[in-house]
Amino acid sequence: MILEPSKRQSNLISIDKFRLAPGTILDVRSPAEFAQGHIPGAQNLPLFSNEERAQIGICYKEKGQEAAIQLGHKFVDPRRVEMIRKAGQLAGEGSIRLHCWRGGLRSKGVGRLLEDAGFDVRLLEGGYKSYRRWARDVVGAPRRISILTGLTGTGKTRILKSMREQGIQTLDLEGLANHRGSSFGGLGMPPQPTTQYFENLIAERLVEMDPDLPVWIEAESSRIGTCCLPEELFSQMRSAPAIAIARPINERLDILTEMYGEADGSKLIEATKRISQRLGGQRTKSAIDLISENDLRGACRLILDYYDRTYTVHRKRRGVSVPEIDVGGLSATDAAAFLLEKAPSLVSSFSQSA
Repeated sequence: MILEPSKRQSNLISIDKFRLAPGTILDVRSPAEFAQGHIPGAQNLPLFSNEERAQIGICYKEKGQEAAIQLGHKFVDPRRVEMIRKAGQLAGEGSIRLHCWRGGLRSKGVGRLLEDAGFDVRLLEGGYKSYRRWARDVVGAPRRISILTGLTGTGKTRILKSMREQGIQTLDLEGLANHRGSSFGGLGMPPQPTTQYFENLIAERLVEMDPDLPVWIEAESSRIGTCCLPEELFSQMRSAPAIAIARPINERLDILTEMYGEADGSKLIEATKRISQRLGGQRTKSAIDLISENDLRGACRLILDYYDRTYTVHRKRRGVSVPEIDVGGLSATDAAAFLLEKAPSLVSSFSQSA
């Protein structure tokens, strides 16, 4: 809000054109704004630090716009050259796509600065706010969703991955959330994104899909770790046809011990304690003892009792009979192929019974 805006209006483009335009995306909002959520792939070129932005906001409220603009100049003028250098570092010699929060003076001012320095700049009309509207529209659009459900350890995520490798549209919500959806779901995973950024990632995946073809999604609750599912998508998932995957207990234990075999024992114990109320005191103690003795398979067998009961209660509450496919003995690739072979008739029977 402190640099002279660009006088060229032709570089102001809509979100649809902005997404498809070439060039590096530079987000000139503060680091805190960027961390809360941003366009996937964007780089942060903050015009103001978090502290400077807060000071300008206070100045605006107490002394008015002109005083806030002058304070902004005081912060930015000494580092114009550094901003140009940083932009070149981030974008190289390519084009630049630039935005702030609402497409106001921050992005227009930086756009003019970079244009004068020789960069080809395109500005997002409406700023990041317009991107968020676009993302919510994409996430909420009606789709042909099919749900893959089943007991813990049946390998649903692996099957979805194999389906995707076979050319089927899938949305891996747990992969985008960096969490497997249980008390143990964050073990060995990268830090979770914010809910806002999670929604952006979902939108970017969905927009690439053909809306006339089914998209397979693993059954989830409304939260995956700390990430909340968009209500518009979650409501569609709740009413979508579902198919349950079944495997023998020994195969499920194989999958779980492979999945968590490298996890830190203390973190496994912490995750077990988080479900102690529902697992029961004695069973919790026994599971912790087994983890301490490096018997993860034995601990998983005890803990699965809780997850299996939770799954059964959830299915009863849904009140709809879900067809089941036994994939015992099958690899994820073969299970995916078998599921796709059986799915049309099973989804049809679900629709008739719903």
